[in-house]
Amino acid sequence: MHMADALLSPAVGGTMWVATAATTVYCSAKVRQSLDDRKVPLMGVLAAFVFAAQMINFTIPGTGSSGHLGGGLILAVLLGAPAAFLAIASVLTVQALFFADGGLLALGCNIFNLGIFPCFIAYPLIYKKIVGNQPTQGRLLAGSLIAAVFGLQLGALAVVMETTLSGVSELPFSSFVLMMQPIHLAIGIVEGLVTAGVISFIWKARPEILERAAGDQPLGALSVGRILIGLGLVTVLTGGVLSWYASGHPDGLEWSMFKVSGQEELEAPDGVHRSLEEVQTKTAMMPDYGFKASEAGAGEPAGESGKLGTTVAGLLGGLLVMLLGMGIGFIFKRRAVSHPHPHQHPHA
Repeated sequence: MHMADALLSPAVGGTMWVATAATTVYCSAKVRQSLDDRKVPLMGVLAAFVFAAQMINFTIPGTGSSGHLGGGLILAVLLGAPAAFLAIASVLTVQALFFADGGLLALGCNIFNLGIFPCFIAYPLIYKKIVGNQPTQGRLLAGSLIAAVFGLQLGALAVVMETTLSGVSELPFSSFVLMMQPIHLAIGIVEGLVTAGVISFIWKARPEILERAAGDQPLGALSVGRILIGLGLVTVLTGGVLSWYASGHPDGLEWSMFKVSGQEELEAPDGVHRSLEEVQTKTAMMPDYGFKASEAGAGEPAGESGKLGTTVAGLLGGLLVMLLGMGIGFIFKRRAVSHPHPHQHPHA
């Protein structure tokens, strides 16, 4: 559901940038109160896991479309909403800058759509209400499924609204929304099942992580070493190997655009769009998660070169996201130590 710049006007894209920036400032202030030496690396590893998971597009049977994990709900359950928003923002920023996945003008929209709805609406208003204070396997499954579907439906609707308000494409609201909502319902069900699986694993291994994330509390002396190792290994396997088997079908947004307009990608207007496209061309070291044409290797089989490029992109992208997520965490943690909360004794 990564929007391209061609769908947006500068006015709508700029407005969503401002909304996203304001939310980032709010989340930054909240996160400074809950980060500690154990939550910072968890934030980085989980962000890397979501990056790797998003590389795997799964086929939606009978549609010719595919979808991928959003990850916002998983992050919110395990980190709390503010830290989760910053983590998903890190993922989407790395994707846009270094892999040309989603436009730069659209980055504010993409962070808002994939961050706000799962973290600040679906998680507190649906997931937490269903799961409650005494989770069970059934409640975790129901909460994950319903919250994931609801969050993705809101995100898909927001894409349609942002596109319609921009008025730079010829995608009619009624036809576009009739394609977007059902296909993202199917994607949301898969995301809900994956979310339930990941959260159930953490719940069985360290239920305290979920409890402290729900209250935006530090992890304190809680040992998370095994969780970090397990998530790290899954991230490497997912980004480095499983990403080879991602579906080649267009994702839900591209599929919907094709059904309505006959095109999976639209031509971007001149002006701001072209300027940002040129910037992205310079920053994207591995566009579309592969080597650039000049780096692919003339004598190497295309399939092998493609797999190697995907592996490098998965591992490098995961590392960048992890470093960015942990870097943000360490900066906020240091600022929190330098400027302790007014009700917190600095030596407590």
